[in-house]
Amino acid sequence: MDLFEYQARDLFAAHRVPVLDGIVADTPEQARAAAAQLLTPGGRVVVKAQVAAGGRGKAGGVQPARSPDEAEHVAARILGMDLKGHTVRRVLVVPGVDVVREHYVSLSLDRTQGRYVALASVEGGVEIERLATERPQALARVPVDPLIGVDAAKADEIVAAAGFDPAVAPQVATVLRRLWDVYDQEDATLVEVNPLALTVDGRMLALDAKVTLDDNAAFRHPGRDALAGPAAADPLEARAAATHLNYVRLDGQVGIVGNGAGLVMSTLDVVADAGRQHGGVRPANFLDVGGGASAQVMTDGLDIILRDPQVAAVFVNVFGGITACDEVARGILAALAMLGDQAAKPLVVRLDGNAVAAGRAILAAAAHPLVTVADTMDGGADAVTALAERAARAA
Repeated sequence: MDLFEYQARDLFAAHRVPVLDGIVADTPEQARAAAAQLLTPGGRVVVKAQVAAGGRGKAGGVQPARSPDEAEHVAARILGMDLKGHTVRRVLVVPGVDVVREHYVSLSLDRTQGRYVALASVEGGVEIERLATERPQALARVPVDPLIGVDAAKADEIVAAAGFDPAVAPQVATVLRRLWDVYDQEDATLVEVNPLALTVDGRMLALDAKVTLDDNAAFRHPGRDALAGPAAADPLEARAAATHLNYVRLDGQVGIVGNGAGLVMSTLDVVADAGRQHGGVRPANFLDVGGGASAQVMTDGLDIILRDPQVAAVFVNVFGGITACDEVARGILAALAMLGDQAAKPLVVRLDGNAVAAGRAILAAAAHPLVTVADTMDGGADAVTALAERAARAA
């Protein structure tokens, strides 16, 4: 479960992580009242969209205001805004602060290594993925023993590895220990602060808060259900859950449909690799339709993927087993017919396994203008990433 910023901030405050005061508003009028309460003479507030997505600032979802009237107008612009498929229904109003330097710290689960890891950098306030790619030496990665956690010694190790100024190192170490309390006691899989800011008055503040909670541990936390709800979930993931599909939204341009988690994971890797040759396009989702790929299942899956505005092309990669490839082919064509005008993005289909010849023959005979048949997974990945790249250039 990905928390909204204001929810993560409340968890931080409960564990004594230094945060700003803030007031949640659902209407422009409430934002005006919040600003009137938080503003100081000559000061400002910041109105922040509350959605479970990154990149809010670049998309116009974080804006300053220097008066209650301005806060009301800013909130009116932000509320109802679409940010990466999320509709903004709530804003957080916080006091503006003067920042000397921005840093980055996080605790997360490193699934590839099977351990916890702390990430820290003296360069915060930027996209950490870009920093990790372009300047990996600027991001310290320190393993954390789950049986020990981030004690004083581990906090000092993280601070030293990241190269924090000795003048602020003790404050950062204290924040790290308290973030560990959030991570451990709240059963989180990610706790992130970007930026962790040093203010002109010498305070170290978490100016943003990102927390992902482990749903499997919800039974240990009475009242956690109140944090969830349709508005808290990604709308496409919520739609997929309602149709019992295994779907996870990613930040890419190629929609993925497959049957079986292993095949879908392999497809993600192959598409990501092919995308490096085609403008850096990436997978837009994980979608496993399971052992059956009937017309209704394919319709549900394609309906979800095609609703994602980031998707430029779709790769259907199915291995016929329990459901033969001829049934899968009929399901794809039936799904496109059911979706009608909504099906306006190209599909590359790769079939293999049981009744593959019949399945390919059905698709060839239909000659649907949106469907391209690929013989291999690598060939399909190359074709679909090329289509996505072409669409991105045309946009």
